[in-house]
Amino acid sequence: MAEIENYIRWFEKLGIEDIPLVGGKNASLGEMYRELTPQGVKIPNGFAITADAYRYMLDKAGAWDALYEALDGLDASDVNDLARRGAKARDIIYGATLPENLREQILTAFNGLKKQYPGNISVAVRSSATAEDLPNASFAGQQDTYLNIESEEQLLDACRRCFASLFTDRAIHYRIDQGFEHFKVALSIGVMKMVRSDLAASGVMFSLDTETGFRDVVFISGAYGLGENVVQGAVDPDE
Repeated sequence: MAEIENYIRWFEKLGIEDIPLVGGKNASLGEMYRELTPQGVKIPNGFAITADAYRYMLDKAGAWDALYEALDGLDASDVNDLARRGAKARDIIYGATLPENLREQILTAFNGLKKQYPGNISVAVRSSATAEDLPNASFAGQQDTYLNIESEEQLLDACRRCFASLFTDRAIHYRIDQGFEHFKVALSIGVMKMVRSDLAASGVMFSLDTETGFRDVVFISGAYGLGENVVQGAVDPDE
């Protein structure tokens, strides 16, 4: 009997060298968890569903031909054509069934994560593309994230939606602008414990000055509530 591939990688086993396997975001989260946790910095734990899982799901669903057809001849400068083809591509991926062994691995890891924390926890389900956080292209905000996920059903649905978000209209357009081939980019998913920002604050930290590029400084923007408020400029943050 062939060995069943493991599509789950815990943060403690990941580092920046794993971008091809779990994308830039998950690789960075793994690097942070692995290096900073031993130093007493509290990093929420979690796991990555690998980019191979995305390919495996589409392989098992026989979805590749339909996906190629949906994007064949796309005119990205035509907003209506982009919207129509993007929606078709997302429908194809979201409609693909998660293979049973992949479902079991995701749920086993999810329940294992919940056992690490007291009480009922919710998780964030985050997209992490294999062409993300690169020196010449960030892809930040191109795919979707789902917050406050609590049940197994919600998690599995959020995973399918994350996979489908590889083909948001903005992601398609950005890949074309940056010269990336659509089918050479895959999506990994990060599942991590939610931090209760409603009880405190959140924000964004940079390891350099974002205006000058000066590297010997840490620049922090913070506000009450979700960090998304800071990122989107919806609030005037403390700095």
